Formats: sequence, C-alpha cells, structure tokens
Amino acid sequence: MLMSIAAIVVGLAILVWSADRFVDGASATARYAGMPPLLIGMVIVGFGTSAPEIVVSIIAAVQGNPGLALGNAYGSNIANIGLILGITALISPIMVHSQVLRKELPVLLLITLLSLALVWNGMLTRTDAIILLVVFVLFMGWSIKQGMKKPADSLSGDEAEALEENTMSAKTALFWLVVGLLLLVASSRLLVWGAVDIAQAFGVSDLIIGLTIVAIGTSLPELASSIVAIRKNQHDLAIGNVIGSNLFNTLAVVGLAGVISPMSVASEVISRDFMVMIGLTLSLFVLGYGFKGRPGRINRYEGALLLAIYLAYTGWLAQGVINAA
Repeated sequence: MLMSIAAIVVGLAILVWSADRFVDGASATARYAGMPPLLIGMVIVGFGTSAPEIVVSIIAAVQGNPGLALGNAYGSNIANIGLILGITALISPIMVHSQVLRKELPVLLLITLLSLALVWNGMLTRTDAIILLVVFVLFMGWSIKQGMKKPADSLSGDEAEALEENTMSAKTALFWLVVGLLLLVASSRLLVWGAVDIAQAFGVSDLIIGLTIVAIGTSLPELASSIVAIRKNQHDLAIGNVIGSNLFNTLAVVGLAGVISPMSVASEVISRDFMVMIGLTLSLFVLGYGFKGRPGRINRYEGALLLAIYLAYTGWLAQGVINAA
C-alpha cells in the first residue's frame, strides 16, 4: 500500500514538472519555427497542458482501466472550471476581452453536449470515439486558421508577453520537448499503477479515483499557469488555459482512449458527472461570454460559487464511497 501511495505522489510530482518542461520546450520550439503567438497558445500550449490527461488516459485504456480514462478526462474538466477558475477568480476577478475566447465558449458548450449525446446509450464505441477525434481535427483546423490570421486580439498580446519570458535556446527547447514527453509517459505509467492498486485495495472503482485524485493531479499544470497568468494581469490567458484544456480533454483525451479500448459508460457518469460538467460549462459560458457588448467577467463571489460547487461535488463522491463501504 505504501508503495502505491508513493507511486501516486512521485508520479504526480514528476508529471506536473515534466508537463511544465514539455510546454516550455514546445512553445520555444514553435517560436523558433516562426509560429504566431496566438497559434502557439491555442495549439501548442493547449496540447501541452492537456498532455498529462492524454497520456494517463491512453495508458489507462491500454491497460484495461476505462473508468480511470473517462474519470480522468471528465474529472479534469470539472476541476478546471470549479476548482481552478474558482481559486483564480478568488485571487483576482477574471475579465474576458478576447474575441477568440468568446467564440470558443459556445463551441465548448456544444462539444460537451455532443459528447453526452454520444454516450447517452451507456457505451463509448469506436465509432463514437472517431467522431470525437474528427471534431477535434476540425476544431484544430479552425484554431490554426484563427491563429494564422494574426488578429489584433487581447489573447494574442497575453501569449506574446508570456512567450517573451521563455528565453531558452533552440537546442535547449528541443531537449526539454523530448525529455519532457518521455518523463510524461514514465510518470503517467507510475501514477496509473498506483491509482489502480489503491482502488483495488479499498474496493473503490477506478472511475472514482480518476474523477478525484488523478483528475486533480493532472489539472495542476492548468492551475499553476492560470494563477501565474492572473498575477501578471493576463486575464484572457488565465481563462484560455481552462477552455483549451477542456476542449482537448473532451475530444482528444476521450476520443483516443475510446479508439484504443471501446468502453461501457456507467449510468452514474451520465446522471452525476456529466450533469455537473454541463452545469459548470454552462455557467462558464454565461459568466465568460459577456452580453450586449460587455466583456465577460468572473468576480470573486462567482469564483467562490464555482469552488463551492466543486467541493460539494467532491463531497458527493466521497459520500458515495462511504455508503458503499
């Protein structure tokens, strides 16, 4: 048991650190390749901050733990909005000025509803997974088109400012791109092993472990980057991290896991976890979109409400485990 706990702690620590190194290396490499800042932020950083969820879910699917794969993806989405944006807004109210983000918010809501429709019958088939991946490719194509236009968008300014702080050389960037990815894979394997072992020891489903411990752990890169961004007054970057990560999780993470191993979807995932995820996503849309020409805004009271919803949801999961014991 101690070995399993140590595997989770060490695996999460290396996972978060290597994800940060991977994102820095990938961003610097893309900058040297001449990619626009907005495109780097939307594609490279968006993929990088979701890399822990992608690798963990792929490994879980390969090893026959579909509940962990689904729990990791959907639990991370819930944590990103409730926990991360809640904490970030408590530190400083978040203003949304970016037109790009305003376009992505309704897209995120529609994609969340699409994913619910695909698993409504209690199955994530390979066809369903392929549909998610096709939508992901289409979304990435749209993102690249938006980024190549180099619009005068506030998000682009935040991205450029963040990239200027990354001064590593091209050789160093390539080194951390490769080493960061290798460490991501190794730490993810360690984390999955520890999580599955503890779930089996306590008789808890790997879905619950994925929704809680693993989801929070793999969401730490988004938490760190959002807090850093809001402290630097880069509001659009702070919320952009969360929107991008949730889009990647819903489409790429679940899609890849489903293609590898089609899986049944427990009824509680639809009635409990999906409803919370949709509710939080709808809340993010209402708060972040901004209506009648006004910028979106998440104030401290709304941040506290998001955090309270996340804590209540986690308590709900814990109560279910206690009742089942």
